[in-house]
Amino acid sequence: MSSAARIFQPDIFSPGSEVTLNSENSHYLISVLRARLGDAVVLINGMGGEFSAHIIDLQRRSVTLLLDSYCATERESPLAITLLQGLSKGEKMDFTIQKSCELGVQRIIPVITERSVVRLDAKREEKRQQHWQGVAIAASLQCGRNRIAAVDLPISFKEAVANSGDGLKLLLSPHHAGTALGSVTKPQHLTLLIGPEGGLTADEISSATAAGYLPLNLGSRILRTETAALVAMAILQWQWGDLG
Repeated sequence: MSSAARIFQPDIFSPGSEVTLNSENSHYLISVLRARLGDAVVLINGMGGEFSAHIIDLQRRSVTLLLDSYCATERESPLAITLLQGLSKGEKMDFTIQKSCELGVQRIIPVITERSVVRLDAKREEKRQQHWQGVAIAASLQCGRNRIAAVDLPISFKEAVANSGDGLKLLLSPHHAGTALGSVTKPQHLTLLIGPEGGLTADEISSATAAGYLPLNLGSRILRTETAALVAMAILQWQWGDLG
């Protein structure tokens, strides 16, 4: 391998210990990266920091690492963003999750709105959530994060708005006067609500504003749902986070 592979495996580790990777991570190193004995690996457990390691045993279906040292480095933004994303079709949802992780989102909650085209039963919801979490893990590792953004099971719009919690709450709404971010006190946590392909209905917007959401307008052009989330997040990270 030309550079150290980054691997996520949730567990409690300590320097000097040996760790046998799970089947998925072992397969990735053996079959995808063609790893060899002695190759360097960076192991992430999602609790912050990262472990420098190297491969000490390589079998057909398992890989064992020796953890050489621990580095407590953090790459998380000081701005904790929860994204309430209106459920969108396949690749659009994957794209939004992937790029949101690169932009530092901490939590993504898929939201079923009136205009959501995608409808999932309980079994499919769980399967999609597992897929989306896999997208988040891969994206978080790729961009150098050592904490993994969480992706929840889809919930209804009513439930999402009712349980938004504290902190600044922003609603992307191209048809309303936008909130001037400069007039808002810098938050430590914010919730960003984005509609699906067809946008939010007037009733949904009214419900959100009644629950304390402030409208955010990104300009005169209408952005696609997968574009809107990323543009908004980049602006918020530039304003209050760690971009720029």
